Amino acid sequence: MRDVIIVGGGPAGLNAALILGRCRRDVLLCDKGEPRNAVTPRTWGVFTRDGTPPFELRAQAQADLERYDTVERREVEAVGARRIDDRFEVRFADGSVERARRLILATGLHQDLPQVEGFDRYWGTGVHSCPYCDGYEARDASIVAYAHGPAAKGLALELTAWSRDVTLCTDGHPTELSTEDRARLDRCGVRIVETPLSRLEGEGEDARPARLVLADGSAMPCRAVFLMPAACRPSDLIRELGCDLTRKGIVPTGEYEHTNVPGLFVAGDASRRVQFAVVAAAEGAMAAFAVNTELLREDTC
Repeated sequence: MRDVIIVGGGPAGLNAALILGRCRRDVLLCDKGEPRNAVTPRTWGVFTRDGTPPFELRAQAQADLERYDTVERREVEAVGARRIDDRFEVRFADGSVERARRLILATGLHQDLPQVEGFDRYWGTGVHSCPYCDGYEARDASIVAYAHGPAAKGLALELTAWSRDVTLCTDGHPTELSTEDRARLDRCGVRIVETPLSRLEGEGEDARPARLVLADGSAMPCRAVFLMPAACRPSDLIRELGCDLTRKGIVPTGEYEHTNVPGLFVAGDASRRVQFAVVAAAEGAMAAFAVNTELLREDTC
């Protein structure tokens, strides 16, 4: 019976393991080795490490864990989990089973891309979900807000912080923009294109897009596309364990990343809409603090 199992080896999981290792807890950190940001060339907004490639950050974090002999890191996928009494059992793809007193899920989210040709090719290099993470690299260039519905206006206006050349593309979906909304977007220089999209193209071997082609054959300059916040698919483990979910697929965690399931914590992108690496790491630390505090109470009562 381990003290803690952590599922997910991104910033949240790695930092939770680090804190718990320093608390001398028996920790198993498991990860299947397919990070969401694998295609992202650099991680921005992390103090002292701004612009570091994600794999370098992970490699350094993994090396940091090696000094703590109570922390085991295993590259294996967790395929199932259940709560038995007040403990947890986790099943892995290699057939092994581990048990722990507490469980931290730092599995992140799975985001489905819109079915527009080229979006998958440029995902992470020209198609993004977070302007705070990648807007600076597209500063003063032609930027597209791919959005529709109530969130469209907000995303388009947000992008004007990085460029005054912003186009809101609805891809043929209903805009739900009022006359007042359209007037405000126009005052801020945001164009509105409601024609369905055909494809996103680049030039030569450039890893970034250059133009967005519409279904009517016309084209417009496009250096970056930012997707509106959309519902994401959480890990199957989150559903299997009975976590509450918001309508957008996020786990509504309480203080120190507690969930509605006693002993279960969710940290990182699956628990917040602000999907920054540095925020995920902080949430991992808070979950680790709460886990150690609970275990101390059990051990000293």
